[in-house]
Amino acid sequence: MQITPFKLERYFARYEFNVKYLLCSSDCESLSVSDLLVFEPEADEDLKRHWLGYTESSGAPSLRREISRIYTGIQAEQVLVLSGAEEAIFLFMHVVLQPGDHVVVHWPCYQSLFEIARSIGCEVTFWEARSQNQWALDLDELKGSLRPNTRAIIVNTPHNPTGYLMPQADYRALNTLAQERGIILFSDEVYRELEYDPADRLPSACELNPSAVSLGVMSKAYGLAGLRIGWIATYNAQVTARMAALKDYTTICSSAPSEYLAELALRHRGQIAGRNLKIILDNLSLLDVFFVAQADRFEWVRPRAGPIAFPRLIGEEVEQFCHHLVTSAGVLLLPGTMYDHPGNHFRLGFARKNMPQALEQLEQFLEQRTTTGVLP
Repeated sequence: MQITPFKLERYFARYEFNVKYLLCSSDCESLSVSDLLVFEPEADEDLKRHWLGYTESSGAPSLRREISRIYTGIQAEQVLVLSGAEEAIFLFMHVVLQPGDHVVVHWPCYQSLFEIARSIGCEVTFWEARSQNQWALDLDELKGSLRPNTRAIIVNTPHNPTGYLMPQADYRALNTLAQERGIILFSDEVYRELEYDPADRLPSACELNPSAVSLGVMSKAYGLAGLRIGWIATYNAQVTARMAALKDYTTICSSAPSEYLAELALRHRGQIAGRNLKIILDNLSLLDVFFVAQADRFEWVRPRAGPIAFPRLIGEEVEQFCHHLVTSAGVLLLPGTMYDHPGNHFRLGFARKNMPQALEQLEQFLEQRTTTGVLP
């Protein structure tokens, strides 16, 4: 398979574990194993007794049952456990798509959501979100992009990197359109449960649309990326079966301790997501003040859900700015060029407890540049 290097992941490989402040993380504040075990008195001893043999390829039945409780109407057998979101995306595209198929992808986006399709030999059309439209998506534009050979629509809401959340009416219309056209909707929902207003929470695509595939993961809303547990939920039994069969050639099965800890965390997912949402909202209030004070340097569309936003830098090339910031102040931002986005934007993450300290370092960096006459 010939595939283009993953720009974002290569950028993080260079910096992520070598800087003090990650001001662009896409996940939430994590927990330790001990933090999880205190949720239930018997959990510590249960984990010590947990069998370390092979696990069921589709996921432990008890874990699949716990995941199914996230959704309305979905049963455990309609859940397939996978290694994070990446394996789910990879397997979905390889079982659904063939060379010459057409795919429409919500963009900007995580690179694998379109790059894997391209590597298969598919034609990809970007369904572009634009800052001048508050990152909203235009359903008429989508309709105009569809072709007779359109096989899949890929959407991500709440959105990475903009924090956009589709309105209920648009999301339902999207699912209806996909059903009517016989197109599979792949819905990346990894930030679900991090809506700033719970009333804005969308149904999962798998609840609305019998052929849609919903993607979930422990990494984002729950901050448990180290477990490497993700899943799909869908009524589409053919897709599930084909993905399960192809998984025999990738991970085969998940880590037994990870499955145990993921199930434990999901039994308390409301508390974990609520804790992370509080961190997000507290930090967002600081960012509101920051962007008012720095309006001559930055423009931003305030996000509606999730732990990330996509502000625009004014007056300097963004990749150069991010390089100067990380090398001189130890603060990492992700330039929008890692998404191949031309708008001089950068990804900002604000779901970590040390975000106030990182923001303070950014402010000092900007003040120093102003004092020395280097702008912005």
